[in-house]
Amino acid sequence: MDVIQPVTWSPDGHGVRILDQRELPEREVYRDLRTVDEVYDAILTLAVRGAPAIGIAAAMGVTLALDGTELDRFEVGAKVRNAAARIGGARPTAVNLSWALGRVGRAIVEHRGDPSSLHASLIDEATRILVEDRAMCRAIGEHGAQLIRDGARVLTHCNAGALATGGLGTALAAIYVAAEQGKRVEVYSDETRPLLQGSRLTAWELTRAGIPVTVLIDSAAASLMRDGEIDLVIVGADRIAANGDTANKIGTYPLAIAAKHHGIPFYVAAPASTFDPATKTGEGILIEQRHADEVCATFGARTAPEGASVYNPAFDVTPARLITAIISDRGIHQPPYHFT
Repeated sequence: MDVIQPVTWSPDGHGVRILDQRELPEREVYRDLRTVDEVYDAILTLAVRGAPAIGIAAAMGVTLALDGTELDRFEVGAKVRNAAARIGGARPTAVNLSWALGRVGRAIVEHRGDPSSLHASLIDEATRILVEDRAMCRAIGEHGAQLIRDGARVLTHCNAGALATGGLGTALAAIYVAAEQGKRVEVYSDETRPLLQGSRLTAWELTRAGIPVTVLIDSAAASLMRDGEIDLVIVGADRIAANGDTANKIGTYPLAIAAKHHGIPFYVAAPASTFDPATKTGEGILIEQRHADEVCATFGARTAPEGASVYNPAFDVTPARLITAIISDRGIHQPPYHFT
């Protein structure tokens, strides 16, 4: 499979190249981000999205604060910290963002060379985060494929594929590896309101890979389960609390309830970098609230009257008791969950 690269270094070494996901599936547009503010804006506006991918973009973006500058050690440290604080404020729920920026911060503290070499050290650390994510995605796929039988019909929500990571993806990695193993897999992809990441992105990825995919409106998923058309559900995650409570794209929680009611396995797939042992339960996860226009003026067409109030959380939290297993690069985790 030709692996998609949603975030990588610009060919000239002076920027972060992203596949602008706001343009998909109509156009495949790559952009080179040259400043910290451009990286912040790309993450905020979902030009680059998916917990692992925004962590990679953030780590790379911090290095742009030092590109072409000559500063002393104290100025360098302050500039990098300011850049990390700026980018880190773009989206609060996905833990990979703060995790990646934390690694960059430790690289500053541990750096023993002169200030001019710190830029190269930070580039090396950001590159390691990208390379490690690729390996974690492959491992998630290998573990997750064990749960997919030949002929399986898999339901997924939002986009947890290559577009959301540095590699094969998380939830979709299991599907890609199962297909590599010769298994026949059919995917049902929720459209994922309000920004349609399932229909715009997941269906685009799977069609590109030659894997059969059917797009459905979000509210049709439970009916498919009732009719015996779904064998298992696999979703991604943006933050997993110590007890296994999982934040993922809004609409995941009702899928888990429906799957439980119909006796269908419900799996979460995520790299270990998405585990947040400092957050004990899902009650401690801050849920990002998005702009009202995403709901009532999606893609430029007004779908609700002016003056109507809008509730637009980007994520919901699925309790651990509804999750059959959590698939990570470390293996398949069974309940009761306790991540440290």
